Amino acid sequence: MRARRGVFLILAAAWLLASPARSSSLLKYEGTRYSMGCAYAIVAYGEDGAALPRIVEDAFDEVDRLDRLMSHYKPESPLSRLNQAAATSSAAPIPTDPELFAIIAESLRYSRESDGAFDITVGPLMKAWGFFKGEGRMPTARELDDVRQRIGYRHVRLDQQTHAVAFDRPGIELDLGGIGKGYAVDRVVDLLRARHVTAALVSAGGSTIYALGTPPGEDGWSVSVQDPLHADKTALTLRLKDRSLSIAGRSEKSFERNGIVYSHIMDPRTAQPVQGMLTVAVLSATGTAGDALDDVFFVQGLDKSRAYLTRLHDVEAYVFRPDFRAGGHHGWTMTHLP
Repeated sequence: MRARRGVFLILAAAWLLASPARSSSLLKYEGTRYSMGCAYAIVAYGEDGAALPRIVEDAFDEVDRLDRLMSHYKPESPLSRLNQAAATSSAAPIPTDPELFAIIAESLRYSRESDGAFDITVGPLMKAWGFFKGEGRMPTARELDDVRQRIGYRHVRLDQQTHAVAFDRPGIELDLGGIGKGYAVDRVVDLLRARHVTAALVSAGGSTIYALGTPPGEDGWSVSVQDPLHADKTALTLRLKDRSLSIAGRSEKSFERNGIVYSHIMDPRTAQPVQGMLTVAVLSATGTAGDALDDVFFVQGLDKSRAYLTRLHDVEAYVFRPDFRAGGHHGWTMTHLP
């Protein structure tokens, strides 16, 4: 799985240009703000044009609040303080913020259900491969042996009564980068609904979006998935209504060594970057689910993802894999998993 990711969705021109600023009684407002290491964008329609700017700013304030809660880059965040305290407490339970505890518990549920394909303890592995703040490097065998001792969701212990978290071995740390943006998108959508916004498109850096309702005169929001090999091309265009689309892909960060491409999306169980996958696009009812499941399916591969999907409700995926012809890498194939 990945700790951070970049833009994989192209927000199609339909929702930026085709929809007029005023349609019937609806007014339109757009805003952007940098938070959680990416650009959040909101396009909102509502009947009260004077209220829309304040509503959108409040939505961005909610993203900033969650960034202060979940960031592993900010040393003062509750997540960072939890990691720091657990590292020096000899497995003593550390009480934490109830909302943060709930996000951690949900993350561990995805870990259990995916047999470890999703794992929020993957931070040390990302650092070993140079993807934490860089573009990647080959770790030594000794480094990988060491990091294998410091990852694994089974080493995280939760106390539901006290909202306390403990690690059963030193060196474990939590990184919510694989689920946090989707969770923030859901909280923004909740706020927009509560403030009676009629329709909106919420984007977390283009990698997780949610389409609330539909723009005036349209049957959905038009969103295009970027070609996994050519950033200037479109691979797939979808129409979304009251649904999330989340993307995991190797194009954000990768490096090549001896003809092999190593991406930043890791299989926590092997301590190696995932091979044989390019992009996974997940449609789901919530951004939280999509943000976690795109990692799961990317790590699991086509066959195991198909089997896992039979246990899920209202989820589908588009899986892009390399197309090898005549011994070379010439393109990609796409498989739709309903």
